[in-house]
Amino acid sequence: MTLERGSLSEIEIKLPSDPQFLKIIRGGISHISEICGFSSEESNAVTSAVDEAASNIIKHTYNGAKNKLIIVNFRILEDRLEIVLRDFGEKVDPKTIKSRDLNEIRPGGLGVHLIKSTMDVVNYDNSFEVGNQLTMAKYLPGKKEK
Repeated sequence: MTLERGSLSEIEIKLPSDPQFLKIIRGGISHISEICGFSSEESNAVTSAVDEAASNIIKHTYNGAKNKLIIVNFRILEDRLEIVLRDFGEKVDPKTIKSRDLNEIRPGGLGVHLIKSTMDVVNYDNSFEVGNQLTMAKYLPGKKEK
């Protein structure tokens, strides 16, 4: 299945911050990536980046609480797939969001690196009265490249 050029599609999912619901986000982005025409490798990378971002909201913003709200918007635009994750937790200063040194040997801490290396656009926004928003985009095949 491929996307008809010039069309606009948007899907919004509202989920609790329980890790068991991450599967819904993964399934959604995996299928949407396929619709957009991404290769299997690109689709897997985008799915991992979105999964990591949602996991970070649960772990860091909501401190593991399972009853908070996460809103995920998937937008298929003419030149890119845009994914927006919105939380309503403590504000996070975007300047403090950093990946650990890749040479440091220890588990965890590579999510930010994965997100930034996979996605063409990554924008953190904490200008809301409550919460944060992460906007990520991946250009569609044949459109502007990284």
